[in-house]
Amino acid sequence: MSKNNLPNFIVVGFPKCGSTALHYYLESHPEIYMPLQKELHYFTSDKLLKLNKGPGDKEVKKFMLTSLIEYQKAYKNVRDEKAIGDASPSYINHPDKIPFIKETLKQTKIIILLRDPIKRAYSNYLHLLREKREHLPFLEALEEEDNRAKKKYSDFWYYKYSSTYFEKVDKFKKSFDEVLIITQEELNNDTIKTVKKVYSFLDVEEIIPENADQRYNAGGIYKDNFITNLLLKQSVFRSTLKKLIPITPKMKGYKEKMIAKYKTKAPAISEEAENYLVESLKEDVLKLNQVYNVDISNWNNKFKKQLTKIYN
Repeated sequence: MSKNNLPNFIVVGFPKCGSTALHYYLESHPEIYMPLQKELHYFTSDKLLKLNKGPGDKEVKKFMLTSLIEYQKAYKNVRDEKAIGDASPSYINHPDKIPFIKETLKQTKIIILLRDPIKRAYSNYLHLLREKREHLPFLEALEEEDNRAKKKYSDFWYYKYSSTYFEKVDKFKKSFDEVLIITQEELNNDTIKTVKKVYSFLDVEEIIPENADQRYNAGGIYKDNFITNLLLKQSVFRSTLKKLIPITPKMKGYKEKMIAKYKTKAPAISEEAENYLVESLKEDVLKLNQVYNVDISNWNNKFKKQLTKIYN
C-alpha cells in the first residue's frame, strides 16, 4: 500500500473538546476520507497500552491500532479524496510522539481542538462517572490525579493534565508548518462557519455539511437502568458490540436518541473544585491567549478577570 494513502491531516485532540463531532462533520464531506473506526490512537498506542490499571482501562484500549499494517488497513478504501484524516485525541497529550508522526506522515496538517479547560475537565470526569468507572467526588478525583498517574491509570483519568494546553500546543505549532487551532465553543456556537474554516484549511470545497445541525456526545449524567448500563458502561459486551457494528453517524444518532430521555441534570462543579482548577490553569490559559490569540471570551469568567488585571 502506498504511503500516499495514509493521513495528510490529524485532529490531535484535546479529549472532550469536540473531536467526535468534528470527525463526523469531516466524514460527511465527499472530498475527505475519515476511517470507519474513530480514534485509532496508532501513534500513542505503545504508551497508552501500558497505562491500563484504572477500572475499565483494558476494555477501552482493545480498539487501538498497534502496527503500521493495521493503520494502513484503516485507509484501504481511500480513493481519490483530497484530504485523509485521523482524529485521535490522545496525540496532543504525548508531544514526545511528534517525531514518530513526522517520520510516518511527514508534514501532515494538524488540527487542535480546545475548550474552556474547567468545563473540559468536568466533562471528562462526568464521562467516567456515567461509565461507572469514577466513584470519587470531582475535587477528590482532581487531588488523586498524581497518585493515579503513579499507579498507571489511563491518561483519560488525568483531568487537570488534559486541561493543561499551552506547552503541548506550543510543541505542535513549532513542529508542523500548518496547524489550525479551533475551540469547541466556536464549533458549537457557529458550526457552519467553523467547519467551513476547517474545510478551507484542508483545501476542500467549503460546503455546508449535511449533518451541521446534529450534535454529538451530549455528555451529562443519565439515570441508572438497563438501557443506560448497556450503552454507556464499559463492558465486554459493549466492546464486542462496537467491533461487530461500526459506529456510523446514523448509529451514533440512534444511540443518543435512545438514552436522551434518561438524561438528568449533572451536579454543578463545586466552588472549591472550580477555584482549584482556576488557580492551577490560569497561567496556561493566559499564555494561550497572548501567544496564540486563542479566544477565551466564552471561557470561565475568572480567567477573563486575570486577563483584565494584566491589561489594566
